Amino acid sequence: MRLYDAHNHLQAPCFDGLHNELLEDCEGLQRMVVNGCLESDWPRVAALADGRPRVLPSFGYHPWFIHLRTPDWRRNLEGFLDQYPSAVGEIGIDRWKTDISYDDQEEVFLTQLAMATERNLPVSIHCLKAWGRLLELLQENGVPKRGFLLHSYGGSPEMVSAFARLGAYYSFSGYFLREAKGRHREAFREVPTDRLLIETDAPDMQLPSQFNEHLLEGPEGRAVNHPANIRVVYRELAKFLEEPEERLTKRVEENFLSLFDGL
Repeated sequence: MRLYDAHNHLQAPCFDGLHNELLEDCEGLQRMVVNGCLESDWPRVAALADGRPRVLPSFGYHPWFIHLRTPDWRRNLEGFLDQYPSAVGEIGIDRWKTDISYDDQEEVFLTQLAMATERNLPVSIHCLKAWGRLLELLQENGVPKRGFLLHSYGGSPEMVSAFARLGAYYSFSGYFLREAKGRHREAFREVPTDRLLIETDAPDMQLPSQFNEHLLEGPEGRAVNHPANIRVVYRELAKFLEEPEERLTKRVEENFLSLFDGL
């Protein structure tokens, strides 16, 4: 099967020295979108993409790290976007994480969204506890004509259609296979057939232990999500949606190629 991981972080330090091995384990994986989170890891993302056709680089400032941005961050981001066929992300807004400030999050998010819109690049959006505000921001500002990705969509089923009208794609993560995430799974029943994508968010968003077929330990023995678990996510989502896995795989491929066309 031809598989596509719409969002991960292969550049994470816990994967250092393992990249070739990890990619070899990803049987059937055609492309993965590797998302940078801050200026210091954008070069790592770029290095992974060099000589690895399966890696589609994405550069952006995650809301958790915007306090680390330098005065030249916009110019630095533009430089990577100009140099590499790439996406913009991971960017977004977050009102869940209490140890970070919401100050400047919207300004930084909208600056990056404008960069993506001007270049018509796909953008991967993070959102926690701010779905209503995110919808307002997207309605009030331009979005890329090709669309945008709501990574690990955690909004309500009722909001799916409103985001879809703006051009949203929605990626399902294996973390949503947890028993407590039933509401998150149900939202994906409302996702239009031509807007569904699948992701691992590796090394984060671990699958429940009964589904984790690729065990991997990071520093200090901490378990991390292996990108090869993408195959498990496809299989289990097909079961949940009561759809033949082959058909789901085909439409996810079509959707991925539509959003990331030309990159």
